[in-house]
Amino acid sequence: MSTGAVAQPRFSTHGFVLPPNTGKIIRAVLTYGILILFALAMIMPFVFAVANSFKELPDIAANPMRLTPGVRADGTPYSWTLQGYERALNTQQINFPRAIFNSFFVAIVVTVMRVLFNSLAGYALARIRFPGRGFAFAALVGTLMVPGIVLLIPRYLILNQLGWIDTYWALLVPYFADAFGIFLMKQFFESIPREIEEAAEIDGASRFRMFFVIILPMAIPALTAMAIFAFQGTWNDFQGPLIALNLNRDLYTLPLALAFLRGVTGDAIQWDLMLAGSVITTLPMAVIFFIFQRFFIEGVSYTGVKG
Repeated sequence: MSTGAVAQPRFSTHGFVLPPNTGKIIRAVLTYGILILFALAMIMPFVFAVANSFKELPDIAANPMRLTPGVRADGTPYSWTLQGYERALNTQQINFPRAIFNSFFVAIVVTVMRVLFNSLAGYALARIRFPGRGFAFAALVGTLMVPGIVLLIPRYLILNQLGWIDTYWALLVPYFADAFGIFLMKQFFESIPREIEEAAEIDGASRFRMFFVIILPMAIPALTAMAIFAFQGTWNDFQGPLIALNLNRDLYTLPLALAFLRGVTGDAIQWDLMLAGSVITTLPMAVIFFIFQRFFIEGVSYTGVKG
């Protein structure tokens, strides 16, 4: 019998003998089965929201758990409809298309500036020796322990003193840097061999040229992970715009617009309207994460393992 022959199931006098790797297979099946169940539990609410957003309001009220249109009491079927999206985009109480623009504008600007400032600060803490560097890093880590809600009133008072209430400045400038992003980049930059920078110094490269031409391109995975964190946090932020905007509804972002939309529907919730608004709010972030998930996982792995 050749060594390349396929192994046959073994039998004994007591019956069939399981293959030696049976335990590993069972563990893998159980592990993936549990992961699939958790994945379904996470994704099903979004699936139901998308499906119901294309259904008529009476159909949602009668059959909220159906993924397809149901049947009326008289036997006629309901149909798919875009009525919820049309109402959300054309409602008179809030300018929903403007809220979509505001969310994209604020999220993109904050993400770009946060990537720039966090990477500069992280590199300085990782590579440049200056007086008080240890204290600065300790203070930075300490701010991670402070609940964000504690800073709401001080932030509002500062914005009010600067005259930034009801302006784009209040939605942008306070979020140009954050402690977590600086910590993330510091961990990554510390994993880069110093020999690379020493070689650049020998070639006459300045500190800024070294950073932007050599170091920053090497940090693409960490930068992508931080950019996704920044975009997601800004896109979903409700408390920040809530305290920064008092009267100017033209600056509302999608979370504020969606909350305002719920307020104008009265006691009877217009589920088709609310679900359509929720899908519009959620879908861009889901698409962005799906596209860049490989870079996100790589960035978190680099900063978590190598740091």
